Amino acid sequence: MVRRAIVSDIHGNLEALKTVLADIRAQGCTQILCLGDIVGYGPEPNACIDIARTFDSTIIGNHDLAALFDPEGFSNTAEQAILWTRKQLESGDTPENCYARLDFIANLPRTRREGTVMFVHGSVRNPINEYVFPEDIYNNRKMEKLFSMVQRICFQGHTHVPGVFTADMSFRRPEEIGYKFDLGQEKVMVNVGSVGQPRDGDWRSCYVILEDNTIHFRRVEYDVDVTIQKIYDIPDLDNSLGDRLRDGR
Repeated sequence: MVRRAIVSDIHGNLEALKTVLADIRAQGCTQILCLGDIVGYGPEPNACIDIARTFDSTIIGNHDLAALFDPEGFSNTAEQAILWTRKQLESGDTPENCYARLDFIANLPRTRREGTVMFVHGSVRNPINEYVFPEDIYNNRKMEKLFSMVQRICFQGHTHVPGVFTADMSFRRPEEIGYKFDLGQEKVMVNVGSVGQPRDGDWRSCYVILEDNTIHFRRVEYDVDVTIQKIYDIPDLDNSLGDRLRDGR
């Protein structure tokens, strides 16, 4: 019985990532898939990339792409953070390691498909940039289009808000379903949440475990104050990027 961990939106938060990896090991997972945004916002992009290079599969997120090219549609705070991140990638410990990290990101695929299961960062329609928010269940046109493109299951991140979208236009938050969802034949889109910057009002890291036809949402506490202080100590990272971690926003 294979237990697969699916993580997303690490955002340079090494403390959160290390704690999540410890939980993944404790849960007996044998594979790790990452849905992108390894970097951006957080204080330790290089270390997080080095860990992501050991995963079984990783796809690219919009912040990963922005670290290579120009950020598009970013807020001033996010743009400042990604420009700082780019400097770290280009001027890290050794030229060889810098090249290896940049080469890793540059060669990440936009999607991953396994039969009727799709893995993306944003959405099945726009794998890198499209947000699918919980309130989109009231946008019938958008949701019908997305579900028409889903074969059976689409795992995604990007919003940092975990939960399950169903084809009957509902959004089920993990706490509402006992942190467990059984997959049937109906189409679903599953947001796996964020390791490094949750935005659902819960500061704990979030990821999912896929075991046969059951999804388990995991919330993991980490030493958030360590990450916050690291952000405070970097002038190019706005203090608000640390403050939001404590509130899960």
